Amino acid sequence: MVPIGVNQKTQYALRALYELSVQYRAGPVKIARIAEAQRIPRKFLEVILSELKAMGYVESLRGREGGYVLARPPWEISIGDVIRDVQGPLSPVDCLIGRGGCRLSGQCSFRPLWARAARALEEVYDGTTFQDLVDGITAEEVSEDE
Repeated sequence: MVPIGVNQKTQYALRALYELSVQYRAGPVKIARIAEAQRIPRKFLEVILSELKAMGYVESLRGREGGYVLARPPWEISIGDVIRDVQGPLSPVDCLIGRGGCRLSGQCSFRPLWARAARALEEVYDGTTFQDLVDGITAEEVSEDE
């Protein structure tokens, strides 16, 4: 069974993208700096950055002044998109996304609750960009401004 919530790999990916968002205008950021600033083991970070590159979130620049940069501005990258791309659908329980069997099938009294929780997760994660995090803005504050 897949763990529910944001797994460790996804947390590392989010933290790496956050660090690149903080450094967005400063130019390429070395792996060592990201690893140190976000307390991510370097070997894991190398793999994660490679995957984020393949997903189109980061670009790598070679050479002495090289490192990693965001492929898009931080205000265009939502937390929800990254979570979905790294670990899959947003859901508080596996049965909503078709994983894991449910013995109650169509008779589950909790299904409406789980569906509301999933919508709430999506609203928070999709309503928050990396720029919001850099600026210290929460999804609630973003919703209030709209």
